[in-house]
Order: sequence, then C-alpha cells, then structure tokens
Amino acid sequence: MTDRQLSSILRTTSNRIITEIIMEAKSLTTSDRLVAGKTAFEEITGLPASAFLDGLADLAPNFGRFVMEWEFADVYGSSSLDLKTRETIMIAACAALGATAAPILKLRIGSALRAGVSREEIIDICVQVGIAAGLPAALAAIQTAGSVFASVENPS
Repeated sequence: MTDRQLSSILRTTSNRIITEIIMEAKSLTTSDRLVAGKTAFEEITGLPASAFLDGLADLAPNFGRFVMEWEFADVYGSSSLDLKTRETIMIAACAALGATAAPILKLRIGSALRAGVSREEIIDICVQVGIAAGLPAALAAIQTAGSVFASVENPS
C-alpha cells in the first residue's frame, strides 16, 4: 500500500468518525451539544477546545459555547459535505474577509491540512479568492498559508 493510499484511508476514517460524533450531537441536550462540539473541535483542529474557550472566558464566554454548540456540533453535523470540502470553503471565506479573519484563517488552514487538503490546493484557493476579493486579500491569505506551513514544518 502506498503512502497516498494509506493517507486516503486515514482521512476517510477520520472524516467518518468526526461525522458520527457530530451526528450524535443533533439529538443532544445543550450540555451534551457542548461536549460533542468540543470533541469535534479537537478532532478537526487538533487543538484543545479549552484553549479556545479560555481565550473567550473573560470577554464573551457565551460566544465560545455558541461556537462549540452551533458550528462544531450543529453545522458540521450536516452530512452533505465532507470535512475536506468544509475546510476549503472556510479557507476561501476567511481569505476573502482579509486581515480581519487572519487568526481564523490560520486555524482553518491547519484544519484543512489535517483533513487532507494539500498545500498546493490551499495556495490555489487563496489565488482564486483574489478574483472576487482582490489581490491584497489573496496576497494576505497566501502569506498566512506560508506561515502555517512553516509552523507545521518547524513546530516550536
């Protein structure tokens, strides 16, 4: 089995597991949705949900909970799009928003890499965004992608 075949199998398995976690969340109570959202967040981003929530605890604790429950337990629970497609859409949307979305763009590029989106695909998405959002937005997105790629190669 080639590395490419193995990678494809792992992505498919990971996407299926994430979808199962999220689909279970659709029939859950609010507190259960929070747990399911945290689990999905950690699977998708590779980061602890507590770090995200703690970063909002003093300013907007309900917003952090809302993101976990709505975005990661409800929206990501739709089975019509696979994780790779969802993350490419998020990259395009954040890139089009420009510098204001740079922190989320970094998170989404990392998540996309985890979901199996290649570096070349990520750069092509950023270039494509330039048609609708302008060259400055595309350039900022490409530079953000470069910083994420560098951090993946040289984690601190």
